[in-house]
Amino acid sequence: MGLKNDDERAREEAIELTDTPMIQRVRELVDPIANDLDLDVYDVEQRGGTLRVTLDTRPGTQASVDLEQLSLATRLISRELDHADPVPGRYTLEVTSPGVERSLRTPAHFQREVGKTVSVRLANVEAEQRRLEGVLVAADERTATIRVDSGRVDSGRVDSGRVDGDGEPVDHVIDIDSIDRARTVFVWGPQPKPGKPGGRKQTASAKGIRQSVPDQSFEERS
Repeated sequence: MGLKNDDERAREEAIELTDTPMIQRVRELVDPIANDLDLDVYDVEQRGGTLRVTLDTRPGTQASVDLEQLSLATRLISRELDHADPVPGRYTLEVTSPGVERSLRTPAHFQREVGKTVSVRLANVEAEQRRLEGVLVAADERTATIRVDSGRVDSGRVDSGRVDGDGEPVDHVIDIDSIDRARTVFVWGPQPKPGKPGGRKQTASAKGIRQSVPDQSFEERS
């Protein structure tokens, strides 16, 4: 068995920290709160001493999660976690929204972003085409299909190497388990302007609103 590189170890660690009984229990507690606020739980992660709950609007909704919603969600989630106590030790609760360019880790993430431009890096460092960028045209519980335009050349990428004989776009079907990193890509055009709904990632903290560039956040320490 060969030695694992840094990317592979980081990927395994991320999976472990986002798919544990504790994380699953937190999601069970947060789901009803998000549903009452007409929001979805996009992700739940633990990174060191931070428990991050990412909330998003329902698929098809044009507006993004606003700070008022995040502030209310932070208070409700904090109260529920204090009562159920699913997280051992001290931690900082962060309630956030995913923003325009969002990480894609789970089949559900890919399924809700169908139709958007995505960037994917495969875990296999020896893959002929390790990096792909194109339109996510389909996704299910196991695979994601990315349509790559013919003739697309991007420095440092190999996503333009496979085109058919007619120069038409090619659909790449990728096993989600084989993906190291993936995210949506903001495309200039008919997109929300900065400051408009959906234009920035929003984060909230029960201690008050603070702005950093480009994010805003609400956090509460437990």
